Amino acid sequence: MNKKGSIIMAVSMMASLLAGCGGSQQAATDTPSKSSPASTPAPAASTSTAKAPASGGKVTIDYWHSMGGKNGEYIDAMIKRFNDTHPNIEVVGTFQGGYEDVVTKLQQSIAAGTAPDVSMLERSFVQLFADADVLEDLTPYMKKSNLSTDDFVAGLMGHSTFDKKLVTLPFNRSTPIMHVNKTLLDEKGLKVPTNWDELKQVANALVVKENGEYKRQGLTMPFDDWYLIAMMTQSKGKFFNDEGTSIGFYDNGVGAKVFSFLKDLQNSGALYYPPVKDSGTIADQLFIDGKVGILFESTGIIGKVGQSVKFNYVTSYLPKNDVYANPTGGANVTMLASSKKKDAAWEFMYWLMTDPKGGQQFIIDSGYLPFTKKMVDSPEMKELYAKEPNRKVAYDQLQYAVDTNKHLAWTPIVQEFRKGMQAIMYDNKDIQSTLTTFKKEADRLMSGK
Repeated sequence: MNKKGSIIMAVSMMASLLAGCGGSQQAATDTPSKSSPASTPAPAASTSTAKAPASGGKVTIDYWHSMGGKNGEYIDAMIKRFNDTHPNIEVVGTFQGGYEDVVTKLQQSIAAGTAPDVSMLERSFVQLFADADVLEDLTPYMKKSNLSTDDFVAGLMGHSTFDKKLVTLPFNRSTPIMHVNKTLLDEKGLKVPTNWDELKQVANALVVKENGEYKRQGLTMPFDDWYLIAMMTQSKGKFFNDEGTSIGFYDNGVGAKVFSFLKDLQNSGALYYPPVKDSGTIADQLFIDGKVGILFESTGIIGKVGQSVKFNYVTSYLPKNDVYANPTGGANVTMLASSKKKDAAWEFMYWLMTDPKGGQQFIIDSGYLPFTKKMVDSPEMKELYAKEPNRKVAYDQLQYAVDTNKHLAWTPIVQEFRKGMQAIMYDNKDIQSTLTTFKKEADRLMSGK
């Protein structure tokens, strides 16, 4: 089977697996994308990208994205800014649903020969498409435009280059971060925790239980492997070993350590672990309502929380165990190799990366992380950080960003991992035996058997 055929099979399997999981998805880890659905159903994948030139000889290019709700409005405004300043190019932006929906529709359009010119692509799926040789190598375009990978924030470039080809550039990116109700901590004379020992102390100190019922708990987080992977890396562990042949957190005991820490907090009432369905919405609202003091969540909710709370709200790095470390999330932007309008497609991508009215304005509007060094140093971003220091904390934490889930078998393996998460966190199954079962299945999937 050729590589193009392999991606059809692989992504079809991936889509069916994701469709069977009812909770928060690592494939759509960024909260704005998950919690801000479009007001109308996502349109079906475009049946043709070979549009006739618009009046005046314009070149029309298709851009697929995953931004609904308010963020979708920001995308529409961004595209309008481009079209208003580029009389020879018209970008048609289409919301195709969440991250997984875009992946499935890209798979279908690649098979049919009707793929868009440019698309948003969640970073954990990039490797699969890159391996199938369906993404354009952006290296010559970058060189022609005097751009370099050094122009980008290093912590966001881990899912851009595969097989020595630069196939995506960062766009709407985020990381998990600690959101803190500073008012509650001040009332108890507590400091914002910087490590796991302090986190355990603070989370337990915040618990209020009356008549056998918890009125307040210390810590919560959505049901998502994102946060557990962060804790593994903070313990000098990895999800996959360096050879890509097995799990990297089993033999060294890191996985058991993470789950034991969380179960101890859960058993003492300090951790509220929400149900799988709507876990992000539930956890966010508990924090906003003051019913938990600390929330592990995406940087992408900083704007929403800041506008909603009535207490002193601050953000801080995820507490370290051995080291500070956190995975990144969100999506990149890519050019499809099948595009017949590559020069126009690159002109749009270049504008997104470099023009203050392009990606930079979208970042300011939406709350995602700035992705170029020039953007970080811009007067507009400095003004924003002075006004909203919580967002600067999110950017500063990128110095501890780590690459995760870079393996072609990531999707079926993470589904197995989530089964283990549910068994341990909800059903109180034995940690070690659950992880042993998971490792055996993960090793089988990684071997391709």
